Amino acid sequence: MTRHLIAALAAGLFSVSALAQVTVTEPWVRATVPAQKSTGAFMQLQSATPARLLEVRTPVAGRAEIHEMAMEGQVMRMRQVKSIDLPAGKPVVLASGGYHVMLLDLKRQLKEGENVELTLVVQDAAAKRQEVKVSLPVMPLTHSGKPAAQDAHAGHAGH
Repeated sequence: MTRHLIAALAAGLFSVSALAQVTVTEPWVRATVPAQKSTGAFMQLQSATPARLLEVRTPVAGRAEIHEMAMEGQVMRMRQVKSIDLPAGKPVVLASGGYHVMLLDLKRQLKEGENVELTLVVQDAAAKRQEVKVSLPVMPLTHSGKPAAQDAHAGHAGH
């Protein structure tokens, strides 16, 4: 009986301390021009359990920061945030105009077609940290991350 109780308690402890399972979809980073010192990285994050994105690291930049674009009165401002909550089962989009990652003090130009490695540091509800490695394709300067709008006149070319 005691052995079953200990086994049940141990199983409960393992489930509480299980790391958040974070998936990353649609990752990309914006290309830069020569001598440009910063750029943005974008993606969608989803965690199986409640978690928080705490930190981002990359070898291509002196530092990486989590930022948010938000309206302050009539002005859109960008500011650094300490973390981003990742509610269980809900996608969190990191995109232009909202939360995103800023790569600062770039060590070199980022060119379209190459990949940039990022490490996301995520903490679960039990304060356990997990590192999620992501490879982001470098997209053109003009890339928005949004699907290209369909031409309203496509299909009407013969009219």
